[in-house]
Amino acid sequence: MKPPCEIVVWYVIPSIRSKLAKELFELGMKQKDISEQLDITQPAVSQYLRDKRGHELDFNPIVNQYIKNMAKDMMNGELEPIDLIPRFCHICKTIKTQEVLCQLHREKVNIPEYCSACMGSESGNCQ
Repeated sequence: MKPPCEIVVWYVIPSIRSKLAKELFELGMKQKDISEQLDITQPAVSQYLRDKRGHELDFNPIVNQYIKNMAKDMMNGELEPIDLIPRFCHICKTIKTQEVLCQLHREKVNIPEYCSACMGSESGNCQ
């Protein structure tokens, strides 16, 4: 059985990066600069932009707005590299509270409905 944190690494983080890369690109940032900002390779940015990587999740409007705000702040130079980590973690934690992690865990790992291994949900289904 894969732990929930592995689901985050394989699906949640790439989806956040993909959306963030797309937002930065739409704001006019070049792929090379996006790769430097996100500390990933330029080919990874290209794959995110072309939906070859990190396109598994659709986020709700709240998460989309967090990502848009983060992209705008990055583009405007209002975020230092050290500030990116808490903002990114806030987005990830928000996703966890929406049971996305539990749903992915059930879909990708085929675990039973009664599993309560996932962290972060406020619904009581995941603990």
